[in-house]
Amino acid sequence: MPEGPEIWRTADALNDALQGKTISELYFAFEELKQHEPELKGMEIQKIEARGKAILTFFEDDRVMYSHNQLYGKWMVRANGAKPNTNRKLRVAIHNTDQSAYLYSATDIEMLSQEEVPAHSYIKKLGPDVLHPDTTYEDVIAQYRSDSFQNRKLTTLLLDQGFVSGIGNYLRSEIMFYAKVDPHKKLREYSDEEKEALAKATVKLTKRSYETGGITNDPSIVEALKREKAKRSEYRHFVYNRTDDRCHKCGQIIEEEKTGGRKIYFCPNCQQVD
Repeated sequence: MPEGPEIWRTADALNDALQGKTISELYFAFEELKQHEPELKGMEIQKIEARGKAILTFFEDDRVMYSHNQLYGKWMVRANGAKPNTNRKLRVAIHNTDQSAYLYSATDIEMLSQEEVPAHSYIKKLGPDVLHPDTTYEDVIAQYRSDSFQNRKLTTLLLDQGFVSGIGNYLRSEIMFYAKVDPHKKLREYSDEEKEALAKATVKLTKRSYETGGITNDPSIVEALKREKAKRSEYRHFVYNRTDDRCHKCGQIIEEEKTGGRKIYFCPNCQQVD
């Protein structure tokens, strides 16, 4: 499933293609949305925003299309009405005179009013989104200090969209590594300094991933590895999906564990794992 940085980059691409432009054609696959096709044709799209792992498309009237990619959904943008070569099931198509945006395979699509957006069952439960322009570092560190989360295991908590939205499996392992914390503890077991390190890592690596197209590793390490002709998979992350490779920081072997049915990756030396 795409994580927050990927969803925000998708929203950027959709804004480039659709924002401020008049809809020339519109298609919805689901019968309950069909009524909106003729009503929205000829309107402009005001903006597209990411919310956690969902995308909101705001039309010039009061309507907002909520869509969640879930595991298999994917937006694709093409110029001049060209259609992607894919076997995926088309769910939504939005056309203007220059660009077309297609949503494939997603099953969670709804039409809301702007007033209904904050009360939506998914959106109302979201924690602060690091990439939202209104979110501050203080919002993030407040989550790490909140009594509501202290008895939660960190590895589970970081995947809870009600804690900090947009974090998924790769950011989880990368954040714990960058903060230099043992991943096996409950939040209350970390010191104030470690919680601050986690909050800073959450902000820094989420923004870095958004800005670089998914790279969380330090830029200096990335550039050095690129000069050595390393593959993207070798320089993209500190620890995620690098089992049995050497840590970029200390040379120790990266380890993996399964927790809650999903893997975490860590450096036992940098993260002081017993």
